[in-house]
Amino acid sequence: MNNIDTMSVNAIRVLAADAVQKAKSGHPGLPLGCAAIAYELWSKEMKHNPANPDWANRDRFILSGGHGSTLLYSLLHLFGYGLTKEDLAQFRQWDSLTPGHPEYRHTKGVEATTGPLGAGMAMAVGMAMAEEHLAAKFNKGNYPVVDHYTYVLGGDGCMMEGISSEAMSLAGTLGLNKLIVFYDSNKISIEGDTDIAFTEDVKKRFEAFHFQTLVVEDGNNLEEIGNAIKAAKADKDHPSLIIVKTQIGYGCPAKQGKASAHGEPLGQENVDALKDNLGWPSKEPFYVPDEVYANYKAIADEKAKDEEAWNAMFAEYCAKYPEMKEAWEKEFDLDIAKDLIDNEDFWKYEDKPEATRNLSGMVINRLKDYVPNLIGGAADLSPSTKTYMKDEGDFSKENRLGRNIHFGVRELAMAAIGNGMTLHGMRAYVSTFFVFSDYVKPMARLSSLMRIPTTYVLTHDSIGVGEDGPTHEPIEQLAMLRAMPNFHVFRPADATETIAAWYSAATSKETPTALVLTRQNLPQLANSSKEALKGAYILEDSKKETPDAIIIATGSEVSLAVEAKEVLAKDGIDVRVVSMPCMDVFEEQSAEYKESVLPKNVRARVAVEALIDYGWGKYVGLDGATVTMTSFGASAPAATLFEKFGFTTENVVKAVKSVL
Repeated sequence: MNNIDTMSVNAIRVLAADAVQKAKSGHPGLPLGCAAIAYELWSKEMKHNPANPDWANRDRFILSGGHGSTLLYSLLHLFGYGLTKEDLAQFRQWDSLTPGHPEYRHTKGVEATTGPLGAGMAMAVGMAMAEEHLAAKFNKGNYPVVDHYTYVLGGDGCMMEGISSEAMSLAGTLGLNKLIVFYDSNKISIEGDTDIAFTEDVKKRFEAFHFQTLVVEDGNNLEEIGNAIKAAKADKDHPSLIIVKTQIGYGCPAKQGKASAHGEPLGQENVDALKDNLGWPSKEPFYVPDEVYANYKAIADEKAKDEEAWNAMFAEYCAKYPEMKEAWEKEFDLDIAKDLIDNEDFWKYEDKPEATRNLSGMVINRLKDYVPNLIGGAADLSPSTKTYMKDEGDFSKENRLGRNIHFGVRELAMAAIGNGMTLHGMRAYVSTFFVFSDYVKPMARLSSLMRIPTTYVLTHDSIGVGEDGPTHEPIEQLAMLRAMPNFHVFRPADATETIAAWYSAATSKETPTALVLTRQNLPQLANSSKEALKGAYILEDSKKETPDAIIIATGSEVSLAVEAKEVLAKDGIDVRVVSMPCMDVFEEQSAEYKESVLPKNVRARVAVEALIDYGWGKYVGLDGATVTMTSFGASAPAATLFEKFGFTTENVVKAVKSVL
């Protein structure tokens, strides 16, 4: 390693240590241990252009161990992505560009929000899948317009989390040879040596996943690291794991190799000792010599030439293949589905009872012809979730053009992989049974945080699952998903509302959507409409200026509310029926619209939903009532369960009368 390389690696360490020390909070251990990996990758092997962080054909780098964020922030500062010294000095402070964990959309150069360990590993798999799919779709002859790698760096914690095994098992099965995983193997966790809880042979595990495995014995040897990356790139059949043996907190005499280096500031004395040990020329916080900045700038200038060459190639490609230029523009047009609002063919349906999962499948097979980057699948459940796109093939090692993804029984990784594909510009959807949204939730939460429109198709939405019993009957899951900020949860009641839910999902730019769908058939409602796009609307109104009461329902219970209205009318009680397929979207409407649907002067309200009542209080108020679940379900035919748990016309009528 020559002197300027040594200084450039140490600059990453010093900036990271200073940022954590000034914040009096953070994780210095990973950045100190992995600085050489990062420098070798970003300076020699990775294709990127700091002047254009969004260049389409850049290599992707995901820091799965997001707690080591100062490693990434130091790189972004030194390479000229726009982070200043002042930004580094504001690490973990209010409204800074350097939050505790990297956040997508918040800081230029951050490819994914990471923090939950292992999540970055799985999102990287999604990005690598997207690259393969797009390359198969767009590359022609001497025009490899999609040709880049996905790199992800994680540590022992990422390897312990089950999501990494789920995701990497699929990556190996699919032969994602442009996925390169760095394993920061320092044998230290928060509680001490990893041997207290983690003694498996990670190398053998990844070999079993069909990865090429490489070992770098010295995590500070740039040449050894570089050779490993080259060997990873040379394997055209397998993804690669590069195990890099590092020391946590490297360079700090009192902390190096110790658990105490992981998640707390080094202390000013130890920061000074680190700088002495590294031969750093100044104790001034955030000091970097001019020659180091000059080195990084020279590298960045050289990196910009990669994009220049690609731009020239892409221009030739577009001239030679004008139809591909048009296809490319459509592929990444987030507004492409908007015109479907007035497309009669898109909104049509047969007037017969139908499960909303079947209707969703119908819509997916319409959308695929209008939205070219729609891609997705299920956790081994597509025959049940109805998420298979006809005539589009299966994405596999042999067929990268396939738009149907078989995720296997891997719900957690599936959701993260879907996020990775969305981050790469795809319109991705994933699916499973609604009760298993418990497995999906952590990655759905990341969708919300990152403000990306991944779609979650969640079927078998209530006790209507029936005979499978309480393990498969969701009760509290709807409240769980509704509780998330920036997350739209649709529970449609019929064909029109299902189409509306998919239209909302397919046109969303910054909000993920869950479609919660029935197994059992539901009737088509005479007055359902595109007003469902407002989250809630008047389905059946009272003849009076002020209704006697309001029944609010979702999904399979809306038709029950309509039946109750007819019975109540015979007793001289005139009610309004409000269908509320999406509370979240309803809350985004104007105060005037919300008042027009749910006027404050009508306090007699009943909510009907075959799930837990949590969240309905703000709509029914202190004077209202709910017809909801108060326990887990049971094993019996669906019709029996609805009757036994009180989802009958008679019970809804009784509830309305009780609040009058």
